[in-house]
Amino acid sequence: MPVDNLQNASEQKLPESHWQQGSLLDLEITDLSPTGDGVGRWGEQNQVIFVPNTVPGDHISVRLLRVKPRYAYGQLQSIKQASPHRVRPQCIVADKCGGCQWQQVDYAYQLTAKQNHVIQALERIGKFRTPVVDPVLAAPSPIEYRNKVTYPIVLSPNTNRVQAGYYRKGSHKLINLNQCPVQDPHFNQFLAEIKEDIQTQDWPIYNEQNHRGRIRHLSIRMGRRTGEILMTLIINAKPNQALSDLADLDAQVQEWLERYPQLVGICLNFNSHRTNRIFGNDTTCIAGRNYLQETFAGLTFQLRPDTFFQVHTEQAEVLLNTLFDHLHLTGSEQVLDLYCGIGTLTLPLAQRVKEIVGIELQTAAIDQAQTNATLNQISNATFSAGAAKDCLGELPFAPDLVLLDPPRKGCHQSVIDQLLSLKPERVVYVSCHSATLARDLKLLCQSGQYELNRVQPVDFFPQTSHVECVAFLNRRAS
Repeated sequence: MPVDNLQNASEQKLPESHWQQGSLLDLEITDLSPTGDGVGRWGEQNQVIFVPNTVPGDHISVRLLRVKPRYAYGQLQSIKQASPHRVRPQCIVADKCGGCQWQQVDYAYQLTAKQNHVIQALERIGKFRTPVVDPVLAAPSPIEYRNKVTYPIVLSPNTNRVQAGYYRKGSHKLINLNQCPVQDPHFNQFLAEIKEDIQTQDWPIYNEQNHRGRIRHLSIRMGRRTGEILMTLIINAKPNQALSDLADLDAQVQEWLERYPQLVGICLNFNSHRTNRIFGNDTTCIAGRNYLQETFAGLTFQLRPDTFFQVHTEQAEVLLNTLFDHLHLTGSEQVLDLYCGIGTLTLPLAQRVKEIVGIELQTAAIDQAQTNATLNQISNATFSAGAAKDCLGELPFAPDLVLLDPPRKGCHQSVIDQLLSLKPERVVYVSCHSATLARDLKLLCQSGQYELNRVQPVDFFPQTSHVECVAFLNRRAS
């Protein structure tokens, strides 16, 4: 049984007495779960134990923390024999920080595990017998790749110092950082120095327990090709609210612009809601411009603070080139790009097809897509704001190629049904979540109308268990 489906397994009789909370067991790790934990099996009934920060081939001592009849979660106590796939993490808090799961796993094995996870999802959820899943396309470097970071800001209750970093896995306990090996190295200076500036200014730090304080998050994004940097403070306030408790804000902003020549703009984002959502709906630029420019696939894009753009610029271009290599576009295609965002894939595709329509729920993203089309003098791409399930009946043409790039939750059932009615010759599905990809591919193929040609995983997220995939489907001949 695949390790990511055990929570739904039927309960069985409890095994020997050692299978209880607090027990200390010897265990060999034999697999990695899609959520990043190491996996081992124990006892006559082959119960599964999930153990963070472990590697297949590790022989360990583990303490059971949460115990169910057929599986348990454990905490690593000691490594008795290290796996040949174990490496020294690049970060000293890698075993605590929730930003990465696999810094202790050598990169080649990370790629193998990700390919296996995609295959398992397609077989188990999608019911594909022998899916063609190509080897994962490796990143040029497994570190220093993230082009955007967003750090929660907290005040340490023990030292009264401003801290920024990432939460411990499964909690809201912050792991304070001054640098991070997976982010673009230009961000390290910002992370350490902006914390000190906020401390010096004595600006009130947001407390999620009582919903008081002002500074919630620090967000920084960078154009990897242009070097431009855009910085945003997410604050607990409403638009146009007086910010008298942010004393000397204007002077501090000017100091930042002078200190960091690559900084092209500083923004405030307003999030006054008691929520885990990071960005609020309103953003204002308080210095410079409210966007940075980035070059992607030879085109110029404007990226704002809350614009969705893949965090790994180089690998996003690899995925785009994979599309081009497989589709063999002739220039006569009429294309629909559902969930198009700001036109990241739409506009490069527009240069190789007859016409393309992009649909996206977020109006702000559509506005940016239109701006980017104008900026690049692309006239055969049109954009429409609305839910994908509501816009498919209003297309100006019957598409022969449909590109799907939905959020993690995948496509609405109505979208699948309408695509089956539209009957495009080809469907390309880009996904960051193998389980929902497999589910939707099953829905597209189970009627016999489409067949899955192949799936190409691309590693957008080294040091984590996440993987991006692009699946190619063809309509079967009637």
